[in-house]
Amino acid sequence: MDERRTVKVSKYLAKHLRHQPERIGITLDEGGWVEIDTLIAAAAAHGFRFTREELDHVVAANDKKRFAIDGDRIRASQGHSVDVDLGLPPATPPPYLYHGTVARNLAAIRSEGLRPMNRHAVHLSADRETATRVGARRGQPVVLSVDAGSMHRDGHVFHVSTNGVWLTEAVPPRYLRFPEGH
Repeated sequence: MDERRTVKVSKYLAKHLRHQPERIGITLDEGGWVEIDTLIAAAAAHGFRFTREELDHVVAANDKKRFAIDGDRIRASQGHSVDVDLGLPPATPPPYLYHGTVARNLAAIRSEGLRPMNRHAVHLSADRETATRVGARRGQPVVLSVDAGSMHRDGHVFHVSTNGVWLTEAVPPRYLRFPEGH
């Protein structure tokens, strides 16, 4: 499977498993799962065909582990805008986590902190390198440090997805550290 096809199938899966399952007539269960055969049939009925082998390749090849397979079911690992319960237990975060963004968002972040926007949770990275890659998707990246240890001590709840993304409801401004010059 060539790289362009892999990316195309991955983006299709993300769109329909995270945001718009109803667009192709599928229903995710409360944990975000759907039967793989149901997904493949619905996609084909809506003009986008892919095989189980292609789906397995996309899941295995994705370096960010965006999708999880459990038997004959698949779901997105995180990033949903539709209502799902990923069943992730609360977790104790490391002292600092990181968030990648771009300079044009900094004024709003300074006043409002990090909010989930159209997702269910704010996504944080365990290392600066990952946060830099996330921020770079939208332009010149700016990496913010999140005092996750203090947040946790103050009662904020964290979860970690199966692919290592840290999730929390919001990050108030007082827990953020901006890089020098920003």
